[in-house]
Amino acid sequence: DIMAARLVKRCTCLLREAANLAPAMAPLGQLRLVRVTHKTLTSSATSPSSHLPGSLTELVEKEQVFTPYPEKQEVDWLIEKATRPEELLDLLGSGHHIHHNHAALIVIRLSRLLSEKPEDKASLIQDARFQKLLHLVNSQITSVWHGTLVKLLRSLYALALPRDSKVLQSVEQEIRWRMRRLNYKHLAFLAESCATSLQEQYSQELLAELLMHLERRWTEIEDGRTVVAIMMKVGHLSESLMNRLEDKCLELVEQFGPNELRKVLVTLAAQSRRSVPLLRAISYHLVQKPFPLTKGVLLDVAYAYGKLSFHQTQVSQRLAADLLSLMPSLTPGEVAHCAKSFALLKWLNVPLFEAFAQHILNRAQDVILPHLCSMLLAFAHLNFHPEQEDQFFSLVHEKLGSALTGLKPVLQVDLVWALCVLQQAREEELRAILRPEFHTQFLGGKSQKDQSTFQKLLHINATAQLEHPEYMGPFLPASAVAPRPSALDKKVTPLQKELQETLKGLLGSANRGSLEVATQYGWVLDAEVLLDADGQFLPLRDFVAPHLAQPAGSQPLPPGAKRLAFLRWEFPNFNSRSKDLLGRFVLARRHVLSAGFLVVDVPYYEWLELKSEWQKGAYLKDKMRKAVAEELAK
Repeated sequence: DIMAARLVKRCTCLLREAANLAPAMAPLGQLRLVRVTHKTLTSSATSPSSHLPGSLTELVEKEQVFTPYPEKQEVDWLIEKATRPEELLDLLGSGHHIHHNHAALIVIRLSRLLSEKPEDKASLIQDARFQKLLHLVNSQITSVWHGTLVKLLRSLYALALPRDSKVLQSVEQEIRWRMRRLNYKHLAFLAESCATSLQEQYSQELLAELLMHLERRWTEIEDGRTVVAIMMKVGHLSESLMNRLEDKCLELVEQFGPNELRKVLVTLAAQSRRSVPLLRAISYHLVQKPFPLTKGVLLDVAYAYGKLSFHQTQVSQRLAADLLSLMPSLTPGEVAHCAKSFALLKWLNVPLFEAFAQHILNRAQDVILPHLCSMLLAFAHLNFHPEQEDQFFSLVHEKLGSALTGLKPVLQVDLVWALCVLQQAREEELRAILRPEFHTQFLGGKSQKDQSTFQKLLHINATAQLEHPEYMGPFLPASAVAPRPSALDKKVTPLQKELQETLKGLLGSANRGSLEVATQYGWVLDAEVLLDADGQFLPLRDFVAPHLAQPAGSQPLPPGAKRLAFLRWEFPNFNSRSKDLLGRFVLARRHVLSAGFLVVDVPYYEWLELKSEWQKGAYLKDKMRKAVAEELAK
């Protein structure tokens, strides 16, 4: 209705002037009248020049909707220099000539002055002079310049005008009218300054149109700042727009400085968008360009790469080297933040992590429990043991102490599990997790997170059973340690499939061994075999199996018999660029050894070198012989 009324009003003005000039325009015919009407309705020109003759030129100049910028008047200077809202409101009755743009400029200036005094906004809105100002703005809205109009909308949002405010709706509608004629800078300004307000409480229609125009006109972006600002503010609202912005980032990435690169990375991380081409381009410039990286940039880049699990060796090396040089200036919170980021990257830089541990020890009095928890979890993930291990873990146990039971249950499990990985768990910590009134809350969980926590409970229980002979209980009940169907319900990897096929050929009979053995310790063995003293296969199912929750056999093992477990290690099980296992898998191997097995390791980097089935079979036989020989050598 508002749009229709405004259109009728404009057409009425045009037809009135056209009727007055009809005799003079008769020779020109209808074509020129159409041209005048079109130009009057759509012109945003900054010059009154026209190719139309005499009376038509005068008509265009008289009826132009968007007039040229006039020279600055005294009122312009008064608006700019005002330091109190009263000075601006008094301008309305001071006799100054206030043209169509001044009223909007006064509102913009008011919002800036009140940005530091939010408590005065409510009284301003009730002020009669302010209401008069809004009425003036509303009556002249079609004559306000583009740049002022978009700033006016931001100011009205900042002043917290009610959603049903007539002037607010009028400004929103005017912007929708002009959207096609606004240049991309204006669209970017709207996205940067108004998108949050539009999304949360104001015009969803305007937001939808803004996103549509931003996407359709994305090729008009000419500078890095604009694309980064739009990406940060509204990229998450439109998948297709974000795809366009990523393309534009690739095009402009050479122009980016460290701050722009940081903002792009943090935005990608916040949206969990692992755009590999863009991440590779950013990595190249981070490594090749000599610009210095501040502490804030280093922390954010490390966080983004960790969150997106995007490892680039040279970037990680630069981050580690630069952070090491800045270590004295880091706070314990920043150190914990860095440790967590590098743990997510699976990047263990020993000098850097030794510096982390020393930094925490040096500032032991300032370290709070959440930061220490982050450090502990990061160390466990990477299986990092600091040189000053005793002092560091004494601090950990001192800080945890009685505070452990006051933490969130899931965090309690995570922390004790981390101590188990690092072989630092104490009996009282194991007891706190394994007591029935605590662990029962996790037994019936169906979500992936609940199942992950339950798996850690199994590992803690296994640590208490296998690595703490003096620990007398409590333990998890037998019903809890029985393998769940989900333990084996996982996608089969190529290495796993090839290993199973080779083992089947090697064993010959199914009675000689078992594949995919789910133990009561929370770990799944790829295969299990039993050898007698002469190295011959024994019928596995006839003998006792204490590692199973429900063993089938009852015969004791014959003298000299050895139980072998095959464990494959995939690429993700290792630290980045390393042959060292991550903490979780070190714990698995340690538990299997403590359960009385000889371990046959099958790492991916050795298996990939085997081409034929004969080579694979010979490889496994050789691995079995070596495991037995090492045990006999002890």
